[in-house]
Amino acid sequence: MQTSQIQIGTLLVGGNAPVRVQTMANTDTNDIEGSVAQAIRAIEAGAELVRFTTQGMREAESLVKIHKTLCAAGFTTPIVADVHFTPEVADFIAQHVEKVRINPGNYIKSIKKRGDISDYTDEEFFAERELLRLRFVRFLDICKRHNTAIRIGVNHGSLSERMMNRFGDTPLGMVESALELMEICRQECFEKVLVSLKSSNTVLMVKAVRLLVQKMEENDFHFPLHLGVTEAGDGEDGRIKSAIGIGSLLVDDIGDTIRVSLSEPPEAEIPVAYRILQATRKRITKTEYISCPSCGRTLFDLQSVVAKIKEKTSHLKGLKIGIMGCIVNGPGEMADADYGYVGAKAGHISLYKKQTCIRKNIPEHQAVEALINLIKENGDWQ
Repeated sequence: MQTSQIQIGTLLVGGNAPVRVQTMANTDTNDIEGSVAQAIRAIEAGAELVRFTTQGMREAESLVKIHKTLCAAGFTTPIVADVHFTPEVADFIAQHVEKVRINPGNYIKSIKKRGDISDYTDEEFFAERELLRLRFVRFLDICKRHNTAIRIGVNHGSLSERMMNRFGDTPLGMVESALELMEICRQECFEKVLVSLKSSNTVLMVKAVRLLVQKMEENDFHFPLHLGVTEAGDGEDGRIKSAIGIGSLLVDDIGDTIRVSLSEPPEAEIPVAYRILQATRKRITKTEYISCPSCGRTLFDLQSVVAKIKEKTSHLKGLKIGIMGCIVNGPGEMADADYGYVGAKAGHISLYKKQTCIRKNIPEHQAVEALINLIKENGDWQ
């Protein structure tokens, strides 16, 4: 999906800009020193935006101090305030940070009593929409004056009573919740908008975002999209869920910024995000290795050779190196590689430049150094 490009502080997002990586602090926002230290760790790990929760005015005031401290230390990474239940907090913090996330599901109070499951009449449905519009426009006016970007962040677990009543707990309900505010932004000529639909259910998240893209195209919306599987967990589980949810969309050119949500320190999320971008070929930030899983045909100790080649070449950003155990899986399976290291016969290796065999039957003990020399001869060594 081709989106418009917006500027968040000094950072360009959307359009032809790289897919941006962000994270969210897990410190108490009122812990100024701890929050600053964590933000710096995340930035140094590669975070391009850092978000903090501002659930109340006290936290918003603390975030102002955090932002000033980071700026004084020379950090220009945009800071994002996360606001849920209090529009007044959003109004205040929009004057001090580069971006504010709001959740349309709880931005204003429902006209119905909490837990009232009776049907909304059309009159009640649109009356509440009008209340939302009036309050949201006040916020947008502040953002316009202060050049602040916003994210319309819909969570599957916090749809409004009105949306739940009309559309149910569905991807459509999530999409309609976002579309309402997107339409108001268009009416108010406010363009610095990102949109996200998140869920801890990976399949639901992907379906919701795909439906959102369809509806945006139908309505001629081009706002950048933020992707994430919320509450993905930790360890391998969290990484797999994030890779499936975010990666499924990135491979179809959907997504302008991503956040991997792990139950771990924020700086641990950043490498995972960059690996997802690398795997989907959205941002190449390191050497890529294409190696076979090995089988009975493998003509050398694949694991030790892969480790040795990685040790020598891992600084070659953007280069793709194939390491294949035999000629059967060699040239064909590493078709995307820039260079190839392929078992030719017992104790001997052949080297490739793309699909062309450059050197045949090199003794294995000389082969890694020969690969390095081949890369240097072709001007790809850094």
